[in-house]
Amino acid sequence: MVWQLCGSVTRVGIARSGMLQGLDCASTVTFYRCDGRQPCATCLSTGEDCLYGAEAIPKSKSDLILDVVLRSENMLRAMSGHLVRAPTHSLLGPTSPVDPRIASSPLAFFSPLTIDTAHHPPSSPDQISNAVLPQFHSSTTESILAWPHFKDLQTLRRNYRGSVFQLESQRAPLRNRSSVVLPYMGQGELDCLLNSFERNVNFWYPTLSRTTRTEVEVRVLSNSLEEDVDSCLALLVMALGCASELVRCATTDRPDTPDAEKLRRWQLLSGLYFDIAFKKIYLAQAESCTEAVQCLFYTALFFAFLQRPIQAWSFISAAATKCRLLLSYSTSDTPSEKLECLRRIFWSCYILESDYLAELAALPHTGIAEIESSIPLPGQYHTHASSSTEEESSLYFLACISMRRLLNRVHDLLYARNNGVASDINQFPPVVAELDHQLNKWRDLLPSAFHFDLSRAPAGSMEAGFLRQRYLTCKSVIYRPYLTLALSLTTRADPISPMVYEGCKTCLEACCLHAQNLNAFPQTVMIDTWICSLSMASVMLIALATAADSSLRVCLPEDVTEIGPNLTKHLLRWMQVPGQGVSPSVLQSVRLIEDASASLDEILCG
Repeated sequence: MVWQLCGSVTRVGIARSGMLQGLDCASTVTFYRCDGRQPCATCLSTGEDCLYGAEAIPKSKSDLILDVVLRSENMLRAMSGHLVRAPTHSLLGPTSPVDPRIASSPLAFFSPLTIDTAHHPPSSPDQISNAVLPQFHSSTTESILAWPHFKDLQTLRRNYRGSVFQLESQRAPLRNRSSVVLPYMGQGELDCLLNSFERNVNFWYPTLSRTTRTEVEVRVLSNSLEEDVDSCLALLVMALGCASELVRCATTDRPDTPDAEKLRRWQLLSGLYFDIAFKKIYLAQAESCTEAVQCLFYTALFFAFLQRPIQAWSFISAAATKCRLLLSYSTSDTPSEKLECLRRIFWSCYILESDYLAELAALPHTGIAEIESSIPLPGQYHTHASSSTEEESSLYFLACISMRRLLNRVHDLLYARNNGVASDINQFPPVVAELDHQLNKWRDLLPSAFHFDLSRAPAGSMEAGFLRQRYLTCKSVIYRPYLTLALSLTTRADPISPMVYEGCKTCLEACCLHAQNLNAFPQTVMIDTWICSLSMASVMLIALATAADSSLRVCLPEDVTEIGPNLTKHLLRWMQVPGQGVSPSVLQSVRLIEDASASLDEILCG
């Protein structure tokens, strides 16, 4: 005798009603759990009527959650089915209009059922909106370098010494002074450094409150630097303040006549403060408090300034992990200022970790991206003396967060190793259209202080200029599938449809404008030189692959050969700013740019 008892709720109901009493001991009673579907798999296979959910018994929380999961999966599966059944897009003619029901959200093209479980942990229903950058995606600079179009270009291989991770992990360790004596710091110079920190680092990543700034000032002036986390934090703020002044001097003075004395002083002071702070960093690693998280995060920022990506990523990961811990155990008694600080560090780590994963796709994830939709966005926090500057900083921070979330979705939907649709012409056009729509909405919603034109005209502010670079990066990555498709078609002498051609043109315009608008934005020089060098190498490689194809060459700007020398000039200067050695991966990027530029000249002018 076999009983199919569909679902835990039904099973409990039957047991309580006494229907199992009086069974023959020789009878066999087999319980099959219902999988929650209507009808369930068991009832479907045996031809039984499925009664799961028919009985009037309250459902447990787990059953309610299961219902939500199943409804979500069914909805996403239906959307995926619409996409599969959509008319095939012809490469030789115009495409069919995109069904607005399908393209209403990029989530319509991404079903949890297709996630590679070897690299993505299972997610609960509320995590479906998390903007997670996939591991092992195919949009890194090293992925572009592996394109078959470059296999015969020996000049590109000549200076290629290995992967970014190999170069950076084999780099000589940071030189640490055995004994350090800090010079006297007067009130005027201290104010200068703290204001520089506030104007730059704390504007881009507004995580230090005015209260903590005052505490830092008191500690430094009174020389009350003990063996504790607060002293470590004060020293790191000073190190980043000196680095900010160093970047200001290196980028605002005339390039041909920088004030060498100023540069040497700020290089020395930033290194001295960081050396002492780094000797105390074990305290932050051992403690579990907001100040400890700040120390780990600021250490990551200083390593980013030193253009040491592996060390920067290591401390970003440490800060993110400890931040998650403290947020998980926060209570109603947790001071609101400390809670807001943790949230802001969380979002800062989210941005920076994603930036590093964009180029080092195999780096382990900290898990912050998997919970980002559950963490409140930045709220009230007193970070600047001026309320207007404080508001601008918060808005800028929000703009950077939303752009990073969109970039993560772009990488995931188009370039994820198993799920990305970038190689399928039947799928990527509506995805590209929707992502481009979201990108333009992001730009339209920027506050007036950060508005920018899509031209080579200088932006209204350094922040607007930096956001324009982010926008152009995103635009080029969104439309890159059209270019890779066109390059693969031309190797087979296939014609390029007008739709694909226009997509290539949009991609190349964004790529080249991104490189042409490169400038000494303080945030780029201080935090993103390593990222920038790889991004610019990608631009040159893409331009070179395009120039080698006669049908696509006309999409390049007339002055494309001027891009390489300009990039090299900027990067060679910026890689010398920290004054503590040169990043081998940045140097390799510069050499790739030079070699690609020479090959580009040969193709277009030779």
